[in-house]
Amino acid sequence: MDVLDFAEAYGPVALVTGASSGIGKAFAEALAARRLDLVLVARRIERLEALAATLSRDHGIRTRALQVDLADPLASQAILEATRSLDIGLVVSNAGFGMKGEHAANDSSAMADMVMVNCTVPMQLAHGFIPRLRARKRGGLILTASVEGLIGCPYSAAYAATKALVVSLGEALWAELRPDGIDVLTLCPGATESEAAERQGIDLSKLQNVMSADDVVRLTMENIRKGPTFISSDHYRASFDRLLAMPRRDALMAMAGAMKR
Repeated sequence: MDVLDFAEAYGPVALVTGASSGIGKAFAEALAARRLDLVLVARRIERLEALAATLSRDHGIRTRALQVDLADPLASQAILEATRSLDIGLVVSNAGFGMKGEHAANDSSAMADMVMVNCTVPMQLAHGFIPRLRARKRGGLILTASVEGLIGCPYSAAYAATKALVVSLGEALWAELRPDGIDVLTLCPGATESEAAERQGIDLSKLQNVMSADDVVRLTMENIRKGPTFISSDHYRASFDRLLAMPRRDALMAMAGAMKR
């Protein structure tokens, strides 16, 4: 799809959550290159404003930086209210975070925040924006999940559970919204270069088949109309095809061994 066709289908404005780094920042840059105006959402306002200024200068688009803590129960409402006057054609619900280790050792308060950011916000944003997209009779919704949402992942139990909700939500919305001409794609990345991975204590230098955020987003854009679910990594797609073909008990024990290492 060329730039003009993309802008016609998903413009004039796109919203990206978690836009200050990683995959979210890559989405913002890719959409700016396609000449969509942007609403960028994250907590770190200095980063957002710097990114917004750069994208406006480089691509001649209008940008707005919106500082929102997505762990706040009123976060989705704040985003919906702040964008009510805008003709948003593409919603990229990308923000999220995870934690690794034994489930019993994780901080319960942090897990509650993770459920809010990873699960509640995507559900509420979809709920709020769907009527607007239906009124336009075109547009799209991208939900960032994870390959870990495809199976319960030992030593990543709560994070995998939150992303399983996103996968299920995206699949259901894909079927609901197809008659309305609205594209829904749930992105399931594998290992990706990002600050989020570093904050989880993941040493990406020790992993193979790590993708750049730019490549993940490029492939997502190319497959936006091929929902409901897209695994951006060939390696992880093949790995999870094999894993999910196994008896579930065997697959879970294999995952436990791999995750513990």
